[in-house]
Amino acid sequence: MFCYTQIVAASIHKNTRLLTWFNLFEDFRPYHPIEVLYFFQVTGSFALSLLILSIYTLSSSIFEVPTGVLSDMIGRRKTIILGSLSATIGLILYAIGGSFWILAAGAVVGGLARSFFSGNNEALLHDSLAQEGKEGEYAEFLGRTSSMFQIGLAMSALLGGFIANVSFGWVLWLSVIPQFTCFLLSFRFIEPKVHVEKTTNVFHHLKGALKRFKENYKLRTLSLASIIDYGIGQTMHPFSSVFVATLWPIWGVGIYSFLNHFFAFISFWFAGRVIKKFNALKTLLGGKALSNVLNLIAYGYPTILSPIIVPITSLFFGFKTTAENSLMQKEFTNEQRATMGSINAFGGNLFFAIFAFAFGLAADRLGPARSLLVGEILLVPLLILYWKLFSHDRKIRSV
Repeated sequence: MFCYTQIVAASIHKNTRLLTWFNLFEDFRPYHPIEVLYFFQVTGSFALSLLILSIYTLSSSIFEVPTGVLSDMIGRRKTIILGSLSATIGLILYAIGGSFWILAAGAVVGGLARSFFSGNNEALLHDSLAQEGKEGEYAEFLGRTSSMFQIGLAMSALLGGFIANVSFGWVLWLSVIPQFTCFLLSFRFIEPKVHVEKTTNVFHHLKGALKRFKENYKLRTLSLASIIDYGIGQTMHPFSSVFVATLWPIWGVGIYSFLNHFFAFISFWFAGRVIKKFNALKTLLGGKALSNVLNLIAYGYPTILSPIIVPITSLFFGFKTTAENSLMQKEFTNEQRATMGSINAFGGNLFFAIFAFAFGLAADRLGPARSLLVGEILLVPLLILYWKLFSHDRKIRSV
């Protein structure tokens, strides 16, 4: 019995260690800083370039629920293997390039890979800890393993920026290597022996989750704000590299992206302490306001200092994201937590897919700086929604 316990513990720790390395390599993407620039080089249009990102997001949204069901049916290990294989194939198609349709095919397969990982990898971690009776340490382990995403993006951004100065194609083929490394690592995970009770009536479960959104003002407002923020923000983030390329040389785009992700890493690392001191809603409102002001300055008055000003907003990104997530989790029900999160994520992905293409059309006419300025102006009204929530909370506390 003692030997069996030791073996189980070793297996759990192996999964957490593997997930740490897996996350590092999974987001070690040298092509990330020049992604839109590469798509533009192939397609000749910002609209088509951002349409590829829309296809990626739509693909992920379409496959998200089916792959979640598949994970429950075949297990976490097999699902992460399928996701790693899909990610590798998707990047190979990106690297081949040559036409919009090949890039679009890569986006579909890449979106499939994202849906395989979405939910499954967190479930793998949770189930692994639950097997050892350590569910209470989930947040700590999740923070440690998730921090590797930002480190991977930061390190690969520097590398990709300098190599892109020679060839965009080299950057894309180099990006295939860490994804294939993830594929090899995925075979080493151990399937957790934890079983959870499944929902017997899926439609009744979904109806209950939607009803919760309808009846809960705070949840409904937070969800609307997060959907808009995600759709616009996730469109502007990769496109900001195009803006930087108009002010700095190509290798400078890598430095810009490195600063973005390194500052985001710091922000996520200290988010818990900041929220504990100021509370989640104040942190969300303050972080959003400061980010808006800095971005409006950077895009409204473009100078060689703008690519330094924009990454500073990443110092608030982890605070905002963590605060928003914690506020929404408080409004979710225990029985429908995952479903409600999926509904919100689906709304954000759908809005992103629509907005990204429209933003690309605007960028073809207005140019990078003006289109980013318009995007940032569209984010300002979110401050009103957050202020309404703040006022709503104060009224409740005063009653």
